[in-house]
Amino acid sequence: MPRLDALAPFRTRSYRFQWPADLLTSWAFEMETLILGWIVLVETGSVLLLTVFGAMQYGGTLIAPMLGVASDRIGHRTLLAGMRAVYASVAAALMVLAFAGALTPLLICLLAAVTGLVRPSDMGLRGALIAETIPVGLLTGAMGISRTTSDSARIAGALAGAGLFAAFGVGPAYVAITCFYIVGALLTLGVEPARSAPVSLSGATGTSGNPSPWGDLREGLVYIWNTPSLLAIMWLAFLFNLTAFSITQGLLPYAARDVYHVDQTGLGYLVASYAFGALLGSIAMSRIGVAIELPRLMIMAALVWHVLLLIFAQMQSLTGGVASLMLLGFAQSLSMVSHTVILLRESGPRLRGRVTGVRMLAIYSLPLGLLAAGVLIPGIGFHTTVSLYALIGLAFTVLIAVHWRDALWRPKPPPDRL
Repeated sequence: MPRLDALAPFRTRSYRFQWPADLLTSWAFEMETLILGWIVLVETGSVLLLTVFGAMQYGGTLIAPMLGVASDRIGHRTLLAGMRAVYASVAAALMVLAFAGALTPLLICLLAAVTGLVRPSDMGLRGALIAETIPVGLLTGAMGISRTTSDSARIAGALAGAGLFAAFGVGPAYVAITCFYIVGALLTLGVEPARSAPVSLSGATGTSGNPSPWGDLREGLVYIWNTPSLLAIMWLAFLFNLTAFSITQGLLPYAARDVYHVDQTGLGYLVASYAFGALLGSIAMSRIGVAIELPRLMIMAALVWHVLLLIFAQMQSLTGGVASLMLLGFAQSLSMVSHTVILLRESGPRLRGRVTGVRMLAIYSLPLGLLAAGVLIPGIGFHTTVSLYALIGLAFTVLIAVHWRDALWRPKPPPDRL
């Protein structure tokens, strides 16, 4: 019976299309990030340029709120499919450059910046689309299963990307990446559209008579500001991206080459171990998430997450790094699945695109954290920099939890918000 309950979201037709679409897109993300990050680091030998490449992929966080407004107006499915067509186009361009022998770190960074205009909003729109198509009682389980797409991609994508790259080179690897993006975009179109037309806050439907996009955005921001639980979620998102994600999603190539002294296969092991832990956490949330208080779990898991990041900072061997990253990924998944479900429950259907768009704006702290690490590591070292980030994360998680204690410790979310 627990197994059937865990798989209940797949009874919904739209979810059966969206889950493989998200999976293929996530696989392509991870393969692309690993391959291009390794090329930039090896070709330039600069950790600063590696962090610049990582930051380029998140430039779109500044326009994410407007993409959220657009998704409320034209529909989450339509916008998400269009974004994935952009990924496929850029991947095809990189594939052609690779086969032509014209791929350089500069071109990689420029094309990463193009994809980075829309890529940061992908995860938020996935959640909004799931909340739009999945029955209320299945939302926590559905988000736990959905998180497995990105977690499993970091395992399979990292190992497959490293294997294809090492065995065949960049061009053939990019053939697979481009195909994944194309199929992902097509499957996204199979998700059923919203049962009602997109609405603005004023209640008008369609585009005629709607307030301006800036007016929609302003009302969404006011709503977040006046909802304490959402405001706390936004600050936590900013903090997590600044401290934890900037290390695990941008600096593992540096850790592999300069700390553990391994090649791209060793990098694949590091990425895969982190993802395997996160996958176990997502599976756990899909089974037990409905039976626990999500805000408390989010805060406690976030504290453990940063403690484990501090432990990872002290590791001197590949074995120690792999073990600590696995535990770190598990704690991260427990916190982030809870975080996402709380956000979707509190935002409500009419505002979901705008709220998730503003939530994506918090990702802008990730490139800031990456760039700061790129400056700090040459001066104080990798271990000290990661330790500093972990301590900052711990301190501010506690401050946020204390300041918004009443909102975050509420026993149950209001049922009429869904």
